[in-house]
Amino acid sequence: MSGVYRDLAPVHDTAGVPLTVIEPDDHARGGIVVLHESREFTDPLLELMRSLAADGWTVVAPDLFHRDNGSSPEKVFGADLFADFDACFEWLTQRGVFPDCVGVLGFDSAGTAALLVATNRAIGAAVSIAAPGIDDPLTPRADALVHAAPKLQAPWLGLYGADDPITPVEQIERLRDAAACAAVATLVVTYPGLHHRPDHPGFDPATIDDDSVIDAQTRIFDWFDSHLR
Repeated sequence: MSGVYRDLAPVHDTAGVPLTVIEPDDHARGGIVVLHESREFTDPLLELMRSLAADGWTVVAPDLFHRDNGSSPEKVFGADLFADFDACFEWLTQRGVFPDCVGVLGFDSAGTAALLVATNRAIGAAVSIAAPGIDDPLTPRADALVHAAPKLQAPWLGLYGADDPITPVEQIERLRDAAACAAVATLVVTYPGLHHRPDHPGFDPATIDDDSVIDAQTRIFDWFDSHLR
């Protein structure tokens, strides 16, 4: 694997979106845009990105806060989000990735962003982990997910902890029903006993078991394998 490197994707209203890129050793079979909530990359996130690259994907993580140095987390939403995603999309397609082989993956509020991208862009697939803002929008620049989900244009997978107070199980059920109204494949999976983030044990290891971690990560890989073709 070629390792982690930095690049810049042009955006019309800025000098460009800073990118963190990990490429596979061989020819890429597609690209995955990883949305995240800060400039920092935790070890579990980098490990997941490297694993995706080892599986054949070019992984691109944009700095969503490049316009204001991260002072406003709301910048992950609205027109700025779509402009930055489009820049990543163009960066990938210019390097030979087919448009329907581009996916998006997000965690927490960036998981909310990933779902919203998939309602506005006809990409290959989307995955959201512990995405909040289900009944009520996180900010005025974001739709509530129960209202957005029926408009999904890309197959979407949502992973949640069943005991997460940020996303109560009754809200997750409403989101599952809303997503089922979309014209694309959708799947919402909950993990009993988990309070947050079923994708890795970084939030609270005492509440996450190894089987749930393995299942969640397997589902992420399988979702992209199934839909980015």
